[in-house]
Amino acid sequence: MSTLLVIAKAPVAGRVKTRLTPRFTPEQAAGLARAALQDTLAAVLATDARRRVLVLDGQPGPWLPEGIEVVPQCAGGLDVRLAAAFSLPGGPALLIGMDTPQVTPELLAQGLDFTSTGAWFGPADDGGFWALGLARPDPTLLLGVPMSVPHTGREQRQRLTASGRTVRDLPALCDVDTPADAARVAAAAPGTRFAALYSELCAVAR
Repeated sequence: MSTLLVIAKAPVAGRVKTRLTPRFTPEQAAGLARAALQDTLAAVLATDARRRVLVLDGQPGPWLPEGIEVVPQCAGGLDVRLAAAFSLPGGPALLIGMDTPQVTPELLAQGLDFTSTGAWFGPADDGGFWALGLARPDPTLLLGVPMSVPHTGREQRQRLTASGRTVRDLPALCDVDTPADAARVAAAAPGTRFAALYSELCAVAR
């Protein structure tokens, strides 16, 4: 059975979702980040996996549910931190971030099925990726990939195919980075904590 990895920042005002300001205050942006992380972890808990690991930058808080193992992120760029996360499982693993509260257990289960592929790739609308699954984790597949640029996803997927792995794609999802992203994701996933808080904050702002 595979491992589910979630890489995330603790939802602390001024440290997360800073691109949501000034539409939202730093405290509101942190609240939206917390809701997104809670939605993500709820989907993780509802998915059959051998281990469920939160690779965290910061300290756990009351938002952390039972059943999630916490490991601190290492220092370094995002490529280094993602690579280090893939050194943890010792077997097949799917890694996701905290920016897609619309993710479902069904999508995660798909990305954990390695019966017909060596890798799963979940593209993000902004050119990055929201999920990466490896039947045989190899941290070197991520080292040196330019992160947080429009061609990150293309570079990462090319790295996978160049390694000789069969790569299958998960559906593209929208990361929550900007206020427009937040509106789009809240509309697409109305039953989430994220959508409820987004609607509440927008109502207060009117």
